[in-house]
Amino acid sequence: MREHAVIVAMGACTPLGRDVWASAAAVRAGISGFVQHPYMLDTAGEPMRAAIAPWLDIGLDGADRLAALLFPAIDEALAPVSSASLAPLRMAIALGLPSARPGFPESLPQQMRRRLQHHYGDALGSAACFTAGHAAGLLAMQAAVNKLEQGTLDVCLVAGVDSYIAPLALEWLEGCSQLHGAGPSNNAWGFIPGEGAAALVLMRQAKARASGLQPLAHVLGTGTAMEDKRIKTQTVCIGEGLTQAFRNALGGLPDGTQISDVYCDLNGEPYRADEFGFTAMRTQASFVAASGFVAPADCWGDVAAAGGPLHLCLATVAGCKGYSRGDMALAWASSEHGERAATLLATARRN
Repeated sequence: MREHAVIVAMGACTPLGRDVWASAAAVRAGISGFVQHPYMLDTAGEPMRAAIAPWLDIGLDGADRLAALLFPAIDEALAPVSSASLAPLRMAIALGLPSARPGFPESLPQQMRRRLQHHYGDALGSAACFTAGHAAGLLAMQAAVNKLEQGTLDVCLVAGVDSYIAPLALEWLEGCSQLHGAGPSNNAWGFIPGEGAAALVLMRQAKARASGLQPLAHVLGTGTAMEDKRIKTQTVCIGEGLTQAFRNALGGLPDGTQISDVYCDLNGEPYRADEFGFTAMRTQASFVAASGFVAPADCWGDVAAAGGPLHLCLATVAGCKGYSRGDMALAWASSEHGERAATLLATARRN
């Protein structure tokens, strides 16, 4: 019988809260973290709106800002397992990062590896970075699950971090007509930029049992694909790539069950809504109601590469706290460069 990877701990850092439980509670309550940027103005002369972590200096940027968001999430995730019997430990971190865009250097993966090494030493083992934007964290999840199921790792930290707050990034979004607003270069159907980070500790089931750690959720399936008809191109996307990612992940759905909870990176852009609509029509038999999704971009903004791990945290918290609709959750993500990814969880919902 297949031994599923399990989530045994998690952490998060968002504009809504400095830990996973506060962030999840704020999303459930529908609290918005949107504020006016302290100095960036749009083409209408109005302050740009964004979801900004209020405890971080607005001048902190690049890899330093990502590290300031990521490390608290990692520390929170590692705290419950720090006293467990984990030695000898084969551990690694799979980290989702932004795809290439203004505001971050091409050397971002190398810079983040150096900061992880400086801050944690050899405690996290090797680090693999996935620079794929929105889908990056779920691509990291698939890689981690594969390593755990192959038996080459006992523990893997799956994390994602991103921030759109840098001036160059905000100007780029406005120039691409993706910044939500009413100025000449703004778009009423654009999105609110955000930032955040999340981390989940994955283990092999046997290792979790031996360590006395209680699984919070089981990873039943992962799926990835590429979409050729991408946003910002003269093509019409009908969800072919996302459909394939869904079907790959849904292969792990137990017979006679349906997805009760959906978490996604819909952010107000029509492209994403259309893509999901076509995908939901093709896979509707696997869902109780695909339209009953949670899209937390309306609370913490579009968090891009941090989204996948954050959405898995939301699903896990909902299961643990007993307010999920059922015990099967799907998180999915869609990247601008074509990467599509989905992860299927069985949560520990209390009936």
